[in-house]
Amino acid sequence: MNRETQEKVSELISHYPNKESILMPALEIAQRDNSNFLSDDDIEEVAGIAGISAGRAYGVATYYTMYNTKPVGKYHLQVDTNIPGFLCGAYDILEHLEKKLGIEAGETTGDGLFTLSAVEDLGSCGTCPVIQVNDNYYENLTIGKVDELIESLKAGKMPEPDKTSNFATECNILLKNRGKDNAVDINVYKAGGGYNALKKAIGMSPAEIAGLVKEAALKGRGGAGFPAGVKWGFLPKDDPRPVYLICNADEGEPGTFKDRQIMEYDPHLLIEGIAISAYAIGAKKAFIYIRGEFGWIADILKGAVGRAKADGLLEHVDIVVHKGAGSYVCGEETALIESLEGKRGNPRVKPPFPANVGLYGCPTIVNNVETLSCVPFIVEKGADEFKKIGASGNFGPKLYGVSGHVNRPGVYEYPMGTPLKIILEAAGGVKGNLKAVIVGGLSVPVLKADEIGDLKMDFDSCAEAGTMLGSGGIMVINDTVSMPELALRTIGFYAHESCGQCVPCREGSKNIKLLLSKLMEGRGTAGDIDLVLDICATVKGLTLCPTGDAFAMPIEAMITKFRDEFEKCVKS
Repeated sequence: MNRETQEKVSELISHYPNKESILMPALEIAQRDNSNFLSDDDIEEVAGIAGISAGRAYGVATYYTMYNTKPVGKYHLQVDTNIPGFLCGAYDILEHLEKKLGIEAGETTGDGLFTLSAVEDLGSCGTCPVIQVNDNYYENLTIGKVDELIESLKAGKMPEPDKTSNFATECNILLKNRGKDNAVDINVYKAGGGYNALKKAIGMSPAEIAGLVKEAALKGRGGAGFPAGVKWGFLPKDDPRPVYLICNADEGEPGTFKDRQIMEYDPHLLIEGIAISAYAIGAKKAFIYIRGEFGWIADILKGAVGRAKADGLLEHVDIVVHKGAGSYVCGEETALIESLEGKRGNPRVKPPFPANVGLYGCPTIVNNVETLSCVPFIVEKGADEFKKIGASGNFGPKLYGVSGHVNRPGVYEYPMGTPLKIILEAAGGVKGNLKAVIVGGLSVPVLKADEIGDLKMDFDSCAEAGTMLGSGGIMVINDTVSMPELALRTIGFYAHESCGQCVPCREGSKNIKLLLSKLMEGRGTAGDIDLVLDICATVKGLTLCPTGDAFAMPIEAMITKFRDEFEKCVKS
């Protein structure tokens, strides 16, 4: 590394209680300053500054997908091929690029200009097909737009990305500033009443705020639906250790792209929620762990934090924006904590739970972006007003991301418990004949078209229907889709993203992928289908984190509900 890079890396130390936490941002800086390539020498130098062994640093660099330990082209074209992209023509885009560039995915052109990769979910499910070029997203692509992009890059010009996306709000809470010009500006946010809730909170006791959040029965919006106020109550009392608050902004669940709307277009709503929550739980330090692909959004958040700090709004808490580097498992809170500590994102054994032994061995609360963004409304308007929105036991506004075969894919804010049919109507209705819907992100059981009925989109109603609300990532599937092909693409994601720590997850996902591949190639038997179901049944409940269940449940449902399609693949 040159002197300038070394100085940038060393400056990171002042932002973290433990300098080992600089490892991931330091590796990113070193890679960026070396033409998007992380050499062994770079890794060794970063390790020295972070005070860790070169071996550990290399283990981290090779664990996360965003670190390039082999040289890549000047322009790294990464095509999102996960389920929303799969449904909307991503593989046609990839095949076209392979022919146009004369290379296969994973290869670099002879002139070193382009590297082409097929990658997993980029959190752009409502604007697929999407290609990430270095740090820029190019969304809503067609073959024609791809050709224009390539010609522009050949001419040495990185085009300005088109950020057009669909949204609507009935609640006017979480997306209230989404359509305003320059909503990222603190003055725009304040003009609409922003930071009034924080000022009110500072005049209250921390216990009063925590009590309000508990009374509001705010369920976590990250997927599990655990009540935030109850979670805060697990923190030990009168403990001398520092308390940390972590905002989980990793958003890596395929079909999920809601948190991005808040961070990208209304960052001060999240910052106000973090500031209030940190005050309520006694955290002097808070972290926003954002997925690494959202580089421009991380910059927006850093700017907003700086402006809020300059306005004297964050005197009680220091907020650090920390980027991940590509790992689905880091959406699980203990894996996220490990990652934030500068380690591979391997989930921890629980107990102990983070509320007692979390970041740096201290009491820690991890809440999702959307969850924390509900807190200002609760503080300003009161728990009763919050509970007037939504369904019984499932209160407040909810962001639903709709992707796949609909006419207006996008993010829609409705009271929790709104019927799925209404949300699909807001998304312009289904393209073609509806076959199935995945209502809560890829990890939940699929529902057939005739199972939807008047399904209400809340935690309890989805559970009664045999699925889960999860993140509220709704993927709509019409009758042009082969369910065995969809199942194979699904398990391909989980086999790729398994951290490998648990044998049932690591081997289960790999073997299901092999069996489904065999079936799709016409070499499978009926016994192979039953074996897949046996593996799913075995894996459930046996892994350190939910990743095992996250593939076992959807694969099991796809086979059980569409078994005839799988049996048609059996060799005659």
